[in-house]
Amino acid sequence: MRNFFFAIIAFSFINNAKAADPSFKIALLKYNGGGDWYANLETSLPNLITFCNTNLGTNINPEQAIVEVGSPEIFNYPFLHMTGHGNWVLSNAEAENLRKYLVSGGFLHIDDNFGIDPFVRPQLKKYFPNLILLNYLSPIPSTTRNLTFRMACQKSTNMMENLRKDLD
Repeated sequence: MRNFFFAIIAFSFINNAKAADPSFKIALLKYNGGGDWYANLETSLPNLITFCNTNLGTNINPEQAIVEVGSPEIFNYPFLHMTGHGNWVLSNAEAENLRKYLVSGGFLHIDDNFGIDPFVRPQLKKYFPNLILLNYLSPIPSTTRNLTFRMACQKSTNMMENLRKDLD
């Protein structure tokens, strides 16, 4: 009887120790122009996800997705990550898709992996003339960093879910 009781307690600890399902998945943005969108494929986004889950208490799926900028699949991801060096070119259709994604609440994180910034800013300003772009040196107060990141992720997730419901 004692072994049976111990087995039930051990089983309940194992079940309670299971992590909750990830709240969302981040996608790496695949783009045209020769700016090697795949730079640091195995480290950049996985390291960001690990850092956020460990230090910010998020529950982001550790597996990254890859999505093309012109694909409607971008609407399945509340957070897009873009990296690389060199040129970035958007077709009109890709720009319109990205514009709809961002206006609908999607979040685009651009990691200038040495040299993409001078190519990205003109493209974004061309298609989003009123967009305010933060410089990578722009300070974000440390007291609001974690909360701001969590709020941005949650807001993007909620807006994307509402958009999917509207489209159904």
